Amino acid sequence: MFGLIILGVTLALSLGAMGYLKSVYARNSQVPVASGLTGAQTAARILQAAGIHDVEIVEGEGFLGDHYDPLNKKLVLSPDNYEGTSAAQIGVAAHECGHALQHQQHYAPLQIRMSAVYATNFANSAVSLVVFATVFFHLISPYVATWVLALCFGIIMGFNLITLPVEFDASHRAKVVLQQLGIVRPGPEAQAVNQTLNAAGLTYVAAFVGSLLQFVYYLMMINNRRN
Repeated sequence: MFGLIILGVTLALSLGAMGYLKSVYARNSQVPVASGLTGAQTAARILQAAGIHDVEIVEGEGFLGDHYDPLNKKLVLSPDNYEGTSAAQIGVAAHECGHALQHQQHYAPLQIRMSAVYATNFANSAVSLVVFATVFFHLISPYVATWVLALCFGIIMGFNLITLPVEFDASHRAKVVLQQLGIVRPGPEAQAVNQTLNAAGLTYVAAFVGSLLQFVYYLMMINNRRN
């Protein structure tokens, strides 16, 4: 029963944070910026000002699928943010540029997160495999499965923890550079950017809290079995 409660809280946090982000993004997508730049043009201007000439700005797919790919030096913007000219869309594009700036300056938390990507992807895959093999095929004993799941969620939690300063720092860089370059004006435009990026930050907080709860749950299970 306690496990179901943890799962429910985790899902509620994730869905709640994403729902709030979508609401804030939709509202601030109605706030135009006087510069008239699109997200792609904004990204290009920020990268140029920072002396970054080896990052390709490309249009991706899906809603809010924006990301910076440090391995392939690509800044991927979803269609709305690539072509859009609102404060929300400009803000997201600038945030992704923040990661490119981090990469250029060898920002330590980003370097740590990059080195942990493969281990985290493996841990995410292992969670499903271990649960499936234990519950449906009884190939792994519950005790061993609990240890493995605790280890996996520990890795995921650590990754989500180091993600927090990476994302918050990228948002801070975005807010500063947008005003330094005169792309966003103080007042309603800057406020809309701040609201959007702050809401996006909550999704990473929710992910960390959810993985922390899962990690603690499996540690408690191990402790109860010992006792």
